[in-house]
Amino acid sequence: MPMYLMLSTLGPEGMATLRENPQRLKQVNEEVEAMGVRVVSQWALLGPYDFASILEAPDDKVVARVALTLGARGTLKTKTLTAIPIEEFIEAVSGS
Repeated sequence: MPMYLMLSTLGPEGMATLRENPQRLKQVNEEVEAMGVRVVSQWALLGPYDFASILEAPDDKVVARVALTLGARGTLKTKTLTAIPIEEFIEAVSGS
């Protein structure tokens, strides 16, 4: 199944929500999984992004729906990248 890297940045409202209820992160992950996307791993970051999540989804359309749904709440912005396993990448560029 395709893998994705989602980078997230919280807005002021998202920061306030998280400060008051840190468990909200797990609730959001449950909502994401209910949309058909598995949260493989997740990290809190220091720097220009607040979180990095590795996601597994059936296809681009499903992960796009997740990104749109989360972004429409107005509490965060996301940047989502397709992640290709290194062995698959080497095979693709080698022409094998």
